[in-house]
Amino acid sequence: MKAPPERTCVGCGRKSPQSELLRFGSVDGRLTVGRTIPGRGVYTCRRLVCFERAVASRGFSRVLRRTVLVEPELARHYTDS
Repeated sequence: MKAPPERTCVGCGRKSPQSELLRFGSVDGRLTVGRTIPGRGVYTCRRLVCFERAVASRGFSRVLRRTVLVEPELARHYTDS
């Protein structure tokens, strides 16, 4: 049996199965949530603290290899702090 693909959270650095993480991509220079966005993707755990850490360290732009606008409304995709 094949193991599910793992990805690394850009906020905390923890490796988890891809299905347990939120995927983001860049659409017209804006960070957007979605599993089907073409191009490079960046993942975070489903914890608000990981999202905030990734924003503070500019992790989204670093992994996507381009400057992206991170809208504060994206925090609504997270349930806890």
